[in-house]
Amino acid sequence: VSGGWELEVHGTEAKLVRKIAGEKITVTFNINNSIPPSAEEDTQEQQKPDEQEPELTSTPNFVVEVIKDDTKQTLVLDCHFPEDEIGHEGEEESDIFTIREVSFQPTGEANWKDTNYTLNTDSLDWALYDHLMDFLADRGVDNTFADELIELSTALEHQEYIKFLEDLKSFVKCQ
Repeated sequence: VSGGWELEVHGTEAKLVRKIAGEKITVTFNINNSIPPSAEEDTQEQQKPDEQEPELTSTPNFVVEVIKDDTKQTLVLDCHFPEDEIGHEGEEESDIFTIREVSFQPTGEANWKDTNYTLNTDSLDWALYDHLMDFLADRGVDNTFADELIELSTALEHQEYIKFLEDLKSFVKCQ
């Protein structure tokens, strides 16, 4: 991923970390259940033999955490790729991901508190929502980043899938 992000991978969870101007930005995602179900599942029987299978793309939900130096709280933005937005390049310049929820959490806490207020963006003023999207873009989380995150997630998912199939083959064979 371009833009000076450091990648850490632990099994199916990936974390991208970047430090800029007194802030630490962390983007975390998990590849499990990140491939949306195919909309054409019921038409597969009618698929012609020379047609290529649709490419499986991993579009995980992801969480962006912004920690400012000298503060005890973290701004947490829960983001996702709406299914109807994926693969619509060329249309008007719209965001390919959306912010679903926003909250503040204590910095350094392993588990977030459900008692902290979480704002669902469905009820958010569109101007404030745009400011939040600009806030993310200023920190390198924009459409280009989201495209690269999809590529990275897809590569990691395929890698884990192949490893899973190899493990499954070994496990079943060892009866």
